[in-house]
Amino acid sequence: MNNKIKTLSILVLTTMFFISCNKEMTIQEYYVKKQDNSNFLAIDIPASLFKVQESASEETKSTMESIKKLNVLAFKINAENADQYATEYEQVKKIIKGSKYNELMRMKHDNVNIVINYQGEDDAIDEFVLFAADNDKGFAIARVLGNKMDPAKIMKMAKDMENIDKGGAGDALGQLSELFGDI
Repeated sequence: MNNKIKTLSILVLTTMFFISCNKEMTIQEYYVKKQDNSNFLAIDIPASLFKVQESASEETKSTMESIKKLNVLAFKINAENADQYATEYEQVKKIIKGSKYNELMRMKHDNVNIVINYQGEDDAIDEFVLFAADNDKGFAIARVLGNKMDPAKIMKMAKDMENIDKGGAGDALGQLSELFGDI
């Protein structure tokens, strides 16, 4: 009886060890780990800072209600951190290619490669991850957090952005725009 308990205990501990070793990092964990690093710019924007104008469609208004927060983490390349850029870029690519994320879209605009991934069900998404990278400028990761977001509605809302007042978020988005331009 005692040997069975020891064997079972060893089996459980070994299994837990291998499961913990295979734990994939999430974008959220990466964000938290890097937000205080001087090579990164981290911006947290609650959705309450974005005000929908009266002229916006009802669909845009309801879509904005499903969004809770926007987190942006950006890495700008300079002479001192060019070597670190390659390491960070590969780490982010590995995270978004992991089993926790589903790819929604991939595109290229000028020299910027853009990948949009998500977590959740196809019609009820909890997190969008936009990863934009330019090997001359750097990369940016934007996490759009919400509750049962609909990808089709999010894409329509993106086309209706002129009807969304960025309010207090404008300063933060302006910083990011200044830093990266096209990204």
